[in-house]
Amino acid sequence: MSSESSTANEERTQELLESLAEIRLRVEAAKVASSSPTLVAVSKIKPASDVLACYNDGQLDFGENYVQELEEKAKILPTDIRWHFIGTLQSNKAKTLASIPNLWSVQTLGLIKAATALNKGLPDERSSSLRVLIQVNTSGEDSKSGIPPLTTLSDQEKSEIVLLAKHILTQCPKLRLEGLMTIGSLELSLNASESEKNADFETLKSTRDVLDAYLRKHFPGDESKWGEETSGRLLLSMGMSSDFEAALKAGSDIVRVGTGIFGQRPKKSIPQ
Repeated sequence: MSSESSTANEERTQELLESLAEIRLRVEAAKVASSSPTLVAVSKIKPASDVLACYNDGQLDFGENYVQELEEKAKILPTDIRWHFIGTLQSNKAKTLASIPNLWSVQTLGLIKAATALNKGLPDERSSSLRVLIQVNTSGEDSKSGIPPLTTLSDQEKSEIVLLAKHILTQCPKLRLEGLMTIGSLELSLNASESEKNADFETLKSTRDVLDAYLRKHFPGDESKWGEETSGRLLLSMGMSSDFEAALKAGSDIVRVGTGIFGQRPKKSIPQ
């Protein structure tokens, strides 16, 4: 990837801006009253020129699935872009990921080892904590990454989510537990009714509520280490191109839209 390809042609730019404007209108129409959801434009496999065209129209939040691609784009694109890593996080890539100065959040945390590696890899001179979200496998599909949901008050101490949250709060001072993320069932998101789509979203909301209650009970006075900085709430990242409107109606704080903005992606193997 080179700076020579950092500018999209006029036709492509117009196409991107029209798509971005449409998605923004749909987000505004579907959001819960008084909320201000974050739209993350998922730019994986798309060129830096596409990102720049959307950035020039005021889009600051972009999502990437591959560490190497994010690293390459971050080097040549504006430094005030807020990069969200939304791919599978391998512990051996955590140091490289953590070294990206304008990495805004990692939304796919699922292992204590990865949390430790991220915390260790963050430079001491970084001005703010790195926001992390725990990925929850709400659909229970074997093909999905993520931790099983926490929907009841029983067995909290044995829950993988609680164990990871406690590790972040007590052992990872450079991380901030901002919330939870789910991909949900892709099959459902394409073919299901609205109520079926909401099942994954409701599961994530229930998990958030149980975790919130646990943290407030067991970590009183430590609210500065978790939740959104301004509201203190654990945020929910749920909803993609095919189901972000249903997710927003269910109360999502962050939606991740790729195809709806950038169009279909070619199948391409990219090193993680």
